Amino acid sequence: MRFPYVDSEMIPSAVPSEVLERAVSAATEVRRHAYAPYSKFLVGAAVVDADGGIHVGCNVENASYGLTNCAERAAVAAATAVGRRDIVLCVVVTDTPTAASPCGACRQVLSECNPTMDVLCTTLEHADVWHRLDALLPHAFGPDSL
Repeated sequence: MRFPYVDSEMIPSAVPSEVLERAVSAATEVRRHAYAPYSKFLVGAAVVDADGGIHVGCNVENASYGLTNCAERAAVAAATAVGRRDIVLCVVVTDTPTAASPCGACRQVLSECNPTMDVLCTTLEHADVWHRLDALLPHAFGPDSL
């Protein structure tokens, strides 16, 4: 088991270790389906809802770069499509030497679901980095900003 200490100080997520394992596996698998002919930067993401449901997404590039959709936003869209917005964890998987964190747009979209969710950024070699979303996006623009 990769995450034997999920409830300890080492790994901050309150998500049970078996759900965490499945989420990392799902994000790793969906990463293979990414469409990234320009950057060759394949990203897989999984978001976990409050009931342990796992929703996945991968990045989809576009020749008009601004229209590219990130894996994290695709995963949020998949969760939303089945009526879930109560996300407690986001997992991002890349094939890089160090883990890559969500871009600013993804941080903002994730914040709309849960500004204090845990975010696990990891690599195919298990270089795990944990964050809390509000640390990645302090002073986020949200419903109270309107």
